[in-house]
Amino acid sequence: MTADRPRRILTVCTGCHCGAPLAAAVLAARGGDAVEVRSAGIRDWHVGRGAHPVMIEVAAEHGYDLSGHRGVQVSESLLAWADVVLAMDARILEALRDLAGRKSGPELKLYLGDNDVPDPWEKPREAFTECVTAVEAGAHQHLAWT
Repeated sequence: MTADRPRRILTVCTGCHCGAPLAAAVLAARGGDAVEVRSAGIRDWHVGRGAHPVMIEVAAEHGYDLSGHRGVQVSESLLAWADVVLAMDARILEALRDLAGRKSGPELKLYLGDNDVPDPWEKPREAFTECVTAVEAGAHQHLAWT
């Protein structure tokens, strides 16, 4: 990151269908012009597809618009773009470390510090609300420098 551009944050979940798109929307809304945020998945399951319909609804209820989201798979070029990469859980963080190898690159860390963001995939609507609550609660630590 340099003083002449926003901090670049990449959020990553499994399929770029629930957690990472939500986290990107929350960070973008709260970080304003100080951040540029993208999301990706470690798998290609939802490439080109929108966010999960329930996630779109629950996010909207909390003030976040995921209607324009389209899933992408994490790549070396996305990692090179980012200043920091935030994994939604420990398994994803490990996959990112494997992908990044020993090359210098962005800081890789868990979105919630030492905890996983609850994954709502294939769970009731309440799990999507829990995911939003957790992502909102963790956002401040990634925007403290703004």
